[in-house]
Amino acid sequence: MNVVLDTNVLIPITLWNYSLAQKVLFRLLNSNAKIFTSLDILKEYSKALNRDFKISQEEINEFIQKLSLFLNIVEIVEKLEIIKEDPNDNKILECALASNSEYIISYDKHLLKLKKFKNIKIISPVEALKIL
Repeated sequence: MNVVLDTNVLIPITLWNYSLAQKVLFRLLNSNAKIFTSLDILKEYSKALNRDFKISQEEINEFIQKLSLFLNIVEIVEKLEIIKEDPNDNKILECALASNSEYIISYDKHLLKLKKFKNIKIISPVEALKIL
């Protein structure tokens, strides 16, 4: 199973022990799923941690190093303009497409509203736990 985790799932994995997002991560790892990200997603992750949580770049780099133990970075091959309300969300779709993922796991309302993009199911962490 190939999966993309949205930035808003990566942040609680990083910051809060026993979060729903962490439970999803542990189940993904136990099922040998491949988890993908892109450089654009990691940039957004870094920016959000610094802006919203005042985390230093040094700490962010440590978080990224730990995430790299299970995240596979994929190169984006096609830029998309699917989500007009929040164009930043397109980076998640781009990563899922480039990685041939079956699932996107996100809390984002714009992505969840799509429910599906091509053959990629877009689900919340709660739905992911039910599937896993």
